[in-house]
Formats: sequence, C-alpha cells, structure tokens
Amino acid sequence: MLDPNFILLYVDSPADSATFYQKLLGRPPVESSPSFAMFPLREGMLLGLWARTEVQPHAPFTGGGAEIGFPVASDAEVLALRDAWSAIGAAVIQEPTHLDFGFTFVATDPDGHRLRAFHPSSTATSSAAEMERRK
Repeated sequence: MLDPNFILLYVDSPADSATFYQKLLGRPPVESSPSFAMFPLREGMLLGLWARTEVQPHAPFTGGGAEIGFPVASDAEVLALRDAWSAIGAAVIQEPTHLDFGFTFVATDPDGHRLRAFHPSSTATSSAAEMERRK
C-alpha cells in the first residue's frame, strides 16, 4: 500500500513562502535554498516549497491549485486561527462558517494555495475513525 508523506507546492519565491509558512507553522524550515524550502509536519509528513521556475519537468501552472487542511479541536480554535493567519498576511477568502463536515474558514498563502482550518463535526470525526479502522 502506498503511503504518501510529502506535500509539494509550486511557489514564485521559496524564500518569501518559507517566511510565510514559518510564521504559520511556528517553526523554521529544515532545508532551505534559493529554489526550495522544506518543513516537517507531524508523523513524518513534509511540506516542500519549490520554485515554480525550477520544477522539472516543467509544470505549466499559474498558482494556487492546492488545499492543505488543518484540523483543530474546537470552533474557538478555528476563530483564533482566522485571526492569527490574517495577522501574518494570509488572505481570508471564506469567513468562518458551518459546512456539512464542520466549522471552517479558508485563507490563502502568497501563491494562492488554500489553507483550510476546520473543526470536524461529530459525523465527520466518526467517518474518519471508521476509515482508519478499515486500514
């Protein structure tokens, strides 16, 4: 079974994006060069930021196009993240709202990639637990 553990975003400026994600994640990158930066996430996951102009083979991509989800434990944490992310320059494109899967908002990074914070509803939480049991 494949077990992906790497999120790779194409960005205009790895240095600018690394500064943004350092503020967002609260930790510095573990690798940084003019064309790439990498952050450790939890449980072996990694976030890579690759200069769009250096991607091999070339990717005809104009920005955005990816969404990273950040589950949190409460609606209050969703609201707190909305304020914290706004303070570091993330553009909020969806204000906090209740959707089928829970309470959520969406912001974007400097390249238009979506960042979704959400507090899962009890139905979404039980569905995720069932999927884990089936593995």
